[in-house]
Amino acid sequence: MQKPEIISCTFLMQDKQSRQLGHADHSAALSKYPLCLLLDNIEMPVNVGCAFRIADAFGLEKMFLTGKTAVPPGRKIKKASRSTEQVVHYEYVNDAVELAAQLKEQGYEIVALEITDKSKILAEYKPKSDKICLIVGSENEGIGKELLALSDCQLHIPMRGEKSSMNVASVTAIAVYEITKTFTVAQAV
Repeated sequence: MQKPEIISCTFLMQDKQSRQLGHADHSAALSKYPLCLLLDNIEMPVNVGCAFRIADAFGLEKMFLTGKTAVPPGRKIKKASRSTEQVVHYEYVNDAVELAAQLKEQGYEIVALEITDKSKILAEYKPKSDKICLIVGSENEGIGKELLALSDCQLHIPMRGEKSSMNVASVTAIAVYEITKTFTVAQAV
């Protein structure tokens, strides 16, 4: 078997070589966006770990783990999160419906990431509050009816392929990216 040829590529910008930045080149923002994640019944630890990494990368204020959601500590969560479960503020709450109702009373817009007959396309979403709680549901069952009924809006990512859904960690990353684009830097607290 022939070994693949390794090709090195260097881009020149204004007479300087660019270099890939490493962890030492990064400094974390001190502020967080007023966006929290509510993971309901996410049973696969790898998906929970990925959600922690997403929350850290995008500077979310908090994660809520509810129902049957896998909870740290755990080897698979730690590995997938690259230990961000140690820096992301999170809380376990058993009853997701009760939690969503409390967050709604606190002025959060409750946004369900679920394809329904009333859901709107994620990319067209315009927040109605300066605080948002994004609900992501079970890998197999999605978001339960009671939580959907409590939501202020339901959003979906259009699927153009054969399947009607994607991995929960993947859609969480896409949704968080789209929602944080609607915030201004001044909104980070």
